[in-house]
Amino acid sequence: MLSGWREVTARRPWRISAKLLIVSSVVTVIGFSAICVNVMLDMRRGEEALARQTLENLATTIEADISRNIEIYDLSLKAVANNMLLPEISSVSKPVRHLILFDHATTARHFGAIQVFDADGRLTIDASTLDPLPESRSDEDYFKVHRDDPGAGLYISRPMLFRGAYSIVLSRRISDSDGGFMGVVAGSIRFSYFHELFERLNLDAEDTITVLKRDRTIMMRRPFDLDVIGKNLSERPVWKSDNLKVGGSFAGQGPIDGTSRLYVRSSGTAPLFVVAGKPLGSVFALWQKEALRIGAVVLMLSLFVLGSAIVLAREIGRRAEAESKLEEMATTDALTGLRNRRKFDHVIDSEWRRAMRQKTPVALLMIDADHFKAYNDTFGHQAGDQVLVGIAICISDSVHRAGDCAARYGGEEFAVLLPNTSATDAFTIAEAIRSKVQGWSDNQAGSTVSCGVASLVPTAGLDWPVLVAAADKALYAAKAGGRNQSVVASMPKLSLVA
Repeated sequence: MLSGWREVTARRPWRISAKLLIVSSVVTVIGFSAICVNVMLDMRRGEEALARQTLENLATTIEADISRNIEIYDLSLKAVANNMLLPEISSVSKPVRHLILFDHATTARHFGAIQVFDADGRLTIDASTLDPLPESRSDEDYFKVHRDDPGAGLYISRPMLFRGAYSIVLSRRISDSDGGFMGVVAGSIRFSYFHELFERLNLDAEDTITVLKRDRTIMMRRPFDLDVIGKNLSERPVWKSDNLKVGGSFAGQGPIDGTSRLYVRSSGTAPLFVVAGKPLGSVFALWQKEALRIGAVVLMLSLFVLGSAIVLAREIGRRAEAESKLEEMATTDALTGLRNRRKFDHVIDSEWRRAMRQKTPVALLMIDADHFKAYNDTFGHQAGDQVLVGIAICISDSVHRAGDCAARYGGEEFAVLLPNTSATDAFTIAEAIRSKVQGWSDNQAGSTVSCGVASLVPTAGLDWPVLVAAADKALYAAKAGGRNQSVVASMPKLSLVA
């Protein structure tokens, strides 16, 4: 039992060291992993910020181009609306009237011809011909808006089929000098303008460009889908206006398809605004490659560190076990398995100092085999060794506390150190040992032991050899008294504890 306890106490520091090595390695790996994760997250945020800036620049550029063309076309509409109020406009010939109305009108292949409708919605003047065919637009939204709202200003219609081509119609009210409704001047920008504008951009197949009115009506979209054009996002309850505020961004599934994208809205105040979108997979494609590469390197380094730590921990354990065995061999009597004299001297010195600090008694048993020399000469050294082993077993069976120390003191003599034990308790233990030896020897070797018992409280000026001398003197008294008995030292000067 004592040998096992010594083995545990000897190994514990090495186990703690091996455990600390593994724990420190794990903490190091976690620390480096945390730093790596933080760096990769910073890289991810950087990639997202770069993509957001790129999309914002793209959306702003497209919005600026569209706004510029709308503004230029609107100037032509304003000129026509103002010239319609000239007094001579109704008296001049048609060619002269065209020169007056449309001389400064903007012309481009994506712009439809400007038309003038009277107060009943009938086509009266067409920039593309001197003799326009009869046509009525009184049912169109843009005509009703200008008829009912004198302050409508420039009105941009929903995408519609206008004069044989899909377009958006731009219109202005014509009012007389008293503000009365005289009609509407209207023109169109064909979808071909947007197609050509988007084709000039270097975009990926999954990138999206969406042009919307302020009421969130989709005017144009890339990729082009006629079923989506003209729809209002307010009709889609899953998509909230807060998702994309002016100049803001949104990452996730959009209102049109199920692809998760990074969407950025332009920050201008033009009648039409632009939302540019890029799939999140494309945004983070480069980051994912770098993250996988860095993650693989960190994983390999982590496995290497942990593997090295485990190997070193095993080596520490093996060394601890080897040193524990060496220490056991150095402090254990090879024959009896009890502690040897060297270990006993170390233990009694330590316990003596502790008892002095705590003012507790220390007891010592000195045990000697009776007639051992004669028995050894009669039956031989091997038989004598068996007797010593048997006595050691009886001593070990009688001493159970962790702090007790049983040792082979020399030859056939044994010592048992009992910390915090009075003389009475020590005598009881001594008698238990003696009785066990006698009971065992009656059946085996016919040998007995004599015990000397001493117990005292260490004080200043006393050292532990005093206790050894007292117990040794009691042992000689037991020998002189007939052997096979226990004697307690009675020396008043030693402050014995009864």
